[in-house]
Amino acid sequence: MNIPRYFLIYKPYLMLSQFSREGDKQTLADLEFDFPGDVYPVGRLDADSEGLLLLTNDKQLNHRLLNPKFRHNRTYYVQVDGALTNEATEQLSAGVTIMVDGKSYRTLPANAKILPKPDLPARNPPIRYRANIPTSWLSISLHEGKNRQVRKMTAAVGFPTLRLVRWSIETLTAGGMQPGDVRELTDAEVMQGLNL
Repeated sequence: MNIPRYFLIYKPYLMLSQFSREGDKQTLADLEFDFPGDVYPVGRLDADSEGLLLLTNDKQLNHRLLNPKFRHNRTYYVQVDGALTNEATEQLSAGVTIMVDGKSYRTLPANAKILPKPDLPARNPPIRYRANIPTSWLSISLHEGKNRQVRKMTAAVGFPTLRLVRWSIETLTAGGMQPGDVRELTDAEVMQGLNL
């Protein structure tokens, strides 16, 4: 039987959350780390999102994190276009209507709040700077993960997403990590960090 292995990575911007190649796009195989052959990402981050991704060969953990009935908290730091309002964060917290697979979907209650600019690694390439248009930062914690959900939610309240970073999964965070960093975790660190 395989020994469970757990890896936290900070997925860089524009990297695909997979090992298999798709044209000339960067994948997890481009990280400077020799992963075991049976390790795969739990869930995914879109290419234009960055931040925390968990990789494991633990099928039970994979099931627990991906099955909607076992809710787990994920927090994203989001840079949006415009000066974010309290009204918009209240709407995001209460739930907004977005399109999922061509149908209207009401998001579950979330925890959204305006955030001072977080201490994050620089993005490469950086966000386009426009002197006359302000940007704001938002922290949003969700228990669900529909396709491009955070981007759809901020757009629904009039603040399109410019940069999206998954900061944490439960209490496992990207603190101290740089894009492309890989950290192996023990079984105990994973169970404690995910509150299992």
